[in-house]
Amino acid sequence: MASPSPAPAPERAPPERAPNVRLILLALGMGGFAIGATEFASMGILPWFAAGLGIDEPTAGHVISAYALGVVIGAPVLAVLGARMSRRVLLIVLMGLFALANGLSALAPTYEWMLVFRFLSGVPHGAYFGVAALVAASVAPPGKRAQAVSRILLGLAIATIVGVPFATLVSQTFGWRWAFVIVSVLAVITMTLVYFLVPRDPRRPEASPLRELDALKRRQVWLTLGVGAVGFGGMFAVYAYFSATLLAVTGVSGPMVSIMLAVFGLGIAAGNIGWGWAADKLGFKAAAVLLTWSAFALALYPFATGQAWSMAILAFMIGMGGGLGTILQTRLMDVAGDAQTLAAALNHSAFNTANALGPLLAGAAIAAGYGWSVAGWVGCALSIGGLIIWGLAWLDQKRTEARPCPAV
Repeated sequence: MASPSPAPAPERAPPERAPNVRLILLALGMGGFAIGATEFASMGILPWFAAGLGIDEPTAGHVISAYALGVVIGAPVLAVLGARMSRRVLLIVLMGLFALANGLSALAPTYEWMLVFRFLSGVPHGAYFGVAALVAASVAPPGKRAQAVSRILLGLAIATIVGVPFATLVSQTFGWRWAFVIVSVLAVITMTLVYFLVPRDPRRPEASPLRELDALKRRQVWLTLGVGAVGFGGMFAVYAYFSATLLAVTGVSGPMVSIMLAVFGLGIAAGNIGWGWAADKLGFKAAAVLLTWSAFALALYPFATGQAWSMAILAFMIGMGGGLGTILQTRLMDVAGDAQTLAAALNHSAFNTANALGPLLAGAAIAAGYGWSVAGWVGCALSIGGLIIWGLAWLDQKRTEARPCPAV
């Protein structure tokens, strides 16, 4: 009698390939580059679109404010509405909205329509960065979460070095509308990269708008956002009037201004990398070190405005304060509980609040007759204010940890 043939061994499923973290961060960082290009380039090409729309430059500045308002409002709204979506799909949708709004900005027939389209362009900004940071942290190797998040914000920093001068050149050569067309194309490229490179993740039916809104009940979330809204305003207080100070006080030529702005951008890029490493090593303490650094650099700024070489050094030092975004982004992941998406997006609402607060206070001091250099003192005060809020957050955390747990 023939012995029965052995049952075939069950086929093994091919092992799932580990995601290529570098390619994922490249895809996400491309979105940061596109957002940085439109946010900062709008300031650089302001004279050209003001002339094109038949308005003066102070009025054209409202277009930039409209974008910032879109960020502040859009970040929490889209984060809450997209709470249950796959993060990969949500990133693609957000970049699609960004591409459409920037394309419409290129076609704006009047100042009023430009205000509307720039507001819409800002709406996906904060939610994109917040969700991208969560994705980056989820694929990061152990102990390198903050460094992964810093790579996303590095795209924004590189935009200040490369994107702004390029957009200015395009506006001078072909017209300001092409700058927004290029940003729209970058957004479409980001959508394609995210589709092919970012791993698929399931929808999160357990998430809900109400659960996301739970973040608003946490003191540590509000204190962390306060550090960003006030402390980050120091850098913007100087950046907003940096070019004017170079021309009026330092006495440099127009081309040298572009070089100095690139140095500022290099500082932001270096800060994102360096402070991302520090955040992985020191945690929330890194924010205190950074704010102390910023306060010191900003206090030196009024003494540096007379010479180009000293302005270059201070531009790099102050720009390094841009790394605060990475530190606070990862801090919010630790204190937001289940409301990760909303808290991560609110971080960028806080930074755009700083973007409004710093220039507003510095502008008021300059208008009062204290001179262009006073922006450094205003920035120093804001950095110290952020450091004080950090201290309150630290004390609140220690008090909570020391509180005895209730008996079961």
